[in-house]
Amino acid sequence: MMKSYKVNDDGFYGPYGGAYIPEILYKTVENLKAQYLSIIESEEFLQEYYQLLRDYVGRPSPLYYAKRMSGKYGCQLYLKREDLNHTGAHKINNAIGQILLARKMGKTRIIAETGAGQHGVATATVCALMNMPCRVYMGALDVERQHVNVERMRMLGAEVFPVQSGNKTLKDATNEAIRDWCCHPADTFYIIGSTVGPHPYPEMVARLQSVISQEIKFQLQEKIGRDYPDYLIACVGGGSNAAGTIYHYLDDERVKLVLGEAGGLGMDTEQTAASLHVGSTGILHGSRIKVMQTGDGQIIEPYSISAGLDYPGTGPMHCNLYETGRAKVFSINDNEALQSAFELTRLEGIIPALESSHALAILPKMKFKKEDVVVLTISGRGDKDLSTYLSHKNEIDYDAI
Repeated sequence: MMKSYKVNDDGFYGPYGGAYIPEILYKTVENLKAQYLSIIESEEFLQEYYQLLRDYVGRPSPLYYAKRMSGKYGCQLYLKREDLNHTGAHKINNAIGQILLARKMGKTRIIAETGAGQHGVATATVCALMNMPCRVYMGALDVERQHVNVERMRMLGAEVFPVQSGNKTLKDATNEAIRDWCCHPADTFYIIGSTVGPHPYPEMVARLQSVISQEIKFQLQEKIGRDYPDYLIACVGGGSNAAGTIYHYLDDERVKLVLGEAGGLGMDTEQTAASLHVGSTGILHGSRIKVMQTGDGQIIEPYSISAGLDYPGTGPMHCNLYETGRAKVFSINDNEALQSAFELTRLEGIIPALESSHALAILPKMKFKKEDVVVLTISGRGDKDLSTYLSHKNEIDYDAI
């Protein structure tokens, strides 16, 4: 019997996943678990969801043949352009789906967490669209380094709450959002931005993002006459763009899955967010995952130059893919991601988000055959990271581009 990497009925991917939640949230999460599938599979939901993806988000996002990058890396490289979505990243796919679900469940208030600000902007955007109040929790450090996204959220009418605890990044924003949710379980819907949190969130987010791989299938069929690539490449933090990229290929062993996580200053240093490589099994934010922790279970603060990958764990789907060897995972250091961002900019005229640059930095580590079809997801655009890029431009080896 063929092994499946999909979620089981109890919300586990292999040994990872589940729902480990405070008692006060039990009823809320159970209600969501009982209702979400029948809602998001209903004809009424799908009609509204796909209409908004088409007319509001601008989908399908292009699958672009990167000619100069293909020549450099000796393969047929296609870029899935999630950076061209409304709001500038893949996050909007999930935010639209979850707010439609929240509305159908009778919720009247939305909360969210955000790291790089892209999920916060997407959530603030759909709340403006649906006329619902929105509060976004964001680590105080991320508020500073993603200032433009903070102002976008406020302009859209969201309240941005800077979190001062911990190292003031994504983990701490998530902690604070869960506290809020515990205090307002009846009327509040928590739009989680990644494939993390208690079941059914990891699977629900993956399904809503799976429009990415759904499109890759028909776009490849159009372009090359078959609906699967040899390699799929994506960056992985919590894991939403990666989950969407690989969802319809999870059990297709013809397709090699390759992911890039944030190595920071190196996974052998204390300044890293490479939780798949250096983490151990633990419970964080409602699910069993690989997490960076001390021997007695205290969370080790992560570090990455990229606010969107600066998280001490990875979603359960990806933990299982890593553990079973179904996905090859590279730890990408800050300087490698920066070099790759400038390379794509100079060779293809596309400025990627720092998160996506961690996927691009996999290319020099691979040995491809000329006929290999490689699809790499550019999860977001680099406008939000310009100040970081500019502050590091003198460290780039332009001769290597």
